[in-house]
Amino acid sequence: RPTTMSELVRISGLAHGTDVWAGNAEKLIKDGIATISTAICCRDDIMEYLINMGLEPALSFDIMEAVRKGKGLKPDWEAAMREQKSGARPELKEYLAGAEEYDNIFVCGPCWWGTFPMAVLSQLERLDLAGKTLFPVMTHEGSGLGSSARTLKKVCRKATVGKGLAVQGSKAADSRDTVTEWARCCVAWHES
Repeated sequence: RPTTMSELVRISGLAHGTDVWAGNAEKLIKDGIATISTAICCRDDIMEYLINMGLEPALSFDIMEAVRKGKGLKPDWEAAMREQKSGARPELKEYLAGAEEYDNIFVCGPCWWGTFPMAVLSQLERLDLAGKTLFPVMTHEGSGLGSSARTLKKVCRKATVGKGLAVQGSKAADSRDTVTEWARCCVAWHES
């Protein structure tokens, strides 16, 4: 039974669509796995959750629509989710030997499920980055830097994380002015 207006609205969401309640949310709630407040009650719950986890809004929308239409998740979506959830650190063919001679390090990569690809983290965890300043640089298609700064702070606890740069991948060829301005800000930030 609903106790708040929010729960009443969520219940109305469960009443729409095929198999949203019967055999789905109904079972999860009855088995104590979810409550009316935590169950996915409408498609927007999926998209909002994914965006809050740092996923690009456009990708979050695509996933929401695929799930809503019963198409399930693409294999690369599932792989990315599993990698992050398990904290996977793939073995690299070759690693950088060290970063002793650098004070500032640009950590670059595509946005991979809201943060850096796990392979980038495999490398970072092998380096002594104490006292270094890390600048996250990412290409993306809607999420900006996602949670990459937070990831760097977690993985490289003894380093400082500087101002990051997010470049939309489809506009990367035309981003010279953006990159130049960001580089100027990094120099000014570092000198302050």
